Amino acid sequence: MSIAIGHSTAGSAASAPDHLNFIIIKPSHYDDDGYPIQWLRSAIPSNTLACLNGLALDAKRREALGSGVDIRIDTYDETNRRVRPQRIIRALRKSGGRSLIGLVGVQSNQFSRAVDIARPFLAAGIQVCIGGFHVSGCIAMLPELPQEIREAQALGISFFAGEAENGRLDQVLRDAFNGELKPLYNFMDDLPALEGSPAPMLPEKVVRRTLGAISSIDLGRGCPYQCSFCTIINVQGRKSRVRSADDLERTVRENYAQGIKRFFITDDNLARNSMWEELFDRMIKMKVDEGMDIGFTIQVDTLCHKIPNFIEKATKGGARRIFIGLENINPDNLIGAKKRQNKITDYREMLQKWAEHGAITVAGYILGFPGDTKESILRDVAIIQRELPVDILEFFFLTPLPGSEDHKVQWSKGVWMDPDLNKYDLNHRVSHHPKMSDAEWEDAYRAAWQAYYSPEHVRTILKRTAAKKPIMLGGITSTLLWFNTMIPLEGLHPLEGGMIRMKYRRDRRPGLPLESPFVFYPRLARETVRKLRGYWSTWRLFHAIRKEVAADPDARNYTDLALSPLMENEAESLDLYHATRGGEAALARKHRDDAIRAHAAAPRAAMGG
Repeated sequence: MSIAIGHSTAGSAASAPDHLNFIIIKPSHYDDDGYPIQWLRSAIPSNTLACLNGLALDAKRREALGSGVDIRIDTYDETNRRVRPQRIIRALRKSGGRSLIGLVGVQSNQFSRAVDIARPFLAAGIQVCIGGFHVSGCIAMLPELPQEIREAQALGISFFAGEAENGRLDQVLRDAFNGELKPLYNFMDDLPALEGSPAPMLPEKVVRRTLGAISSIDLGRGCPYQCSFCTIINVQGRKSRVRSADDLERTVRENYAQGIKRFFITDDNLARNSMWEELFDRMIKMKVDEGMDIGFTIQVDTLCHKIPNFIEKATKGGARRIFIGLENINPDNLIGAKKRQNKITDYREMLQKWAEHGAITVAGYILGFPGDTKESILRDVAIIQRELPVDILEFFFLTPLPGSEDHKVQWSKGVWMDPDLNKYDLNHRVSHHPKMSDAEWEDAYRAAWQAYYSPEHVRTILKRTAAKKPIMLGGITSTLLWFNTMIPLEGLHPLEGGMIRMKYRRDRRPGLPLESPFVFYPRLARETVRKLRGYWSTWRLFHAIRKEVAADPDARNYTDLALSPLMENEAESLDLYHATRGGEAALARKHRDDAIRAHAAAPRAAMGG
């Protein structure tokens, strides 16, 4: 995965150093008040951090810097561990040797924070390098480096574009050890194969800082589709590169040996991994044949159910939480974003099949396509609630992320985009909408969250869970609580959430005033009390609904429109197909495709197959 590094040296002496200190930091970003988003326990592990740590450990084992030269590694995920540069600098000076600060996996919204972390290290003469999706995406899509990267280079920060497998990290570490770090390492035109690469790995103490002690692995990178809002295809390429089943098993067993049993497979679309069946078979072998208590979260597309045995083998192997890029239910919006692979006529069948196999479905949904209005957004949310059996719906602003085609087009046309990269987290509006005012778009975003996670719909989701996957009732109640409360109480997207928010007065974003302790701490106390009251009241409500649902003796027989298999003429009456012209056209296309398939099958049937 991507890493970032910079120029200067620390700890150099007249004699050659005998080790390199490699500090790997995954930065967070600032909240609206200017404080890094950080938790006692964060929600999602950083796979980039795990990849870089695994590669660094491998370089250490191989003595990649020379015989007898050690690499001393420490990892920081700032979402759950405070980064204190002055304390790290003192430790590095005490350690001696040369040092490298690698700021890794830096997304656009984390770039400002990454540069702010880098500054004190640079001032102390310590080398710093930055890499990740922002750097790689800008190099892949823009004709010149944007201003913020040029300014950071002028500070002495080195940059890494591309991925660090196949010896690329070795090269950076050698240059840092020799005090010769380059301004830019650009591997965007040479993405590496993954099979046999060192497994992503984090120490147990790092993994334990995530809720549920979840580790991660990427089994493949790249995606064949062309979605205009996506950065994956331009950073990781459109050709799938995969790890082997042996790689998967090695990662799982190494983590399992230190008590880590839950894994987030971070592939953007595991359904397009050419090795999916072999990977699932290996998961089944470990879970079913050997009795290993392992579980997986995976990400797939809306066509996965058309792959024979995909859902069956995924769930048998322990996949229980499924992220799906639903994105929208208006085909006109999907086509406009070049997400032509999403066909709303497949949504019900796909979601019903996951439900039948006991999985929790989490669907991404984008708000702010050109044809959207607040009224159309709330109409579509209501249709989803009635007609699609999705469990968790997570909303995002349509955002021109650097590295995406959308960003490139707007940049080339000089269209306004918010200059503050910190806001590019999909939870802030950073552009204007052709139909809605800025305030209307932001209001529609908040209203969508409120509508979907209303107590009435929470009850419906829990009833569906009790009918189809009762063993997941407790887990989904906790997830619903999470998604219901994070926006109104924390002002953060649930994917950036965690348990017990941590704020430190002296970590405020440069340019904002350092608050008096007599202001900061009383306000923090009031905020914490207010949030705890909000969590408690919502928990009591959701827990009462859960108890009510679980106590129903007829709970297993519950059904509704979303769960019911419908005859073709019944399905065609759904609002899903008639609320928009695009829906009507999608239904007509399905009729044509069905007729073509039936016509093609007729001669084969007449000839006996």
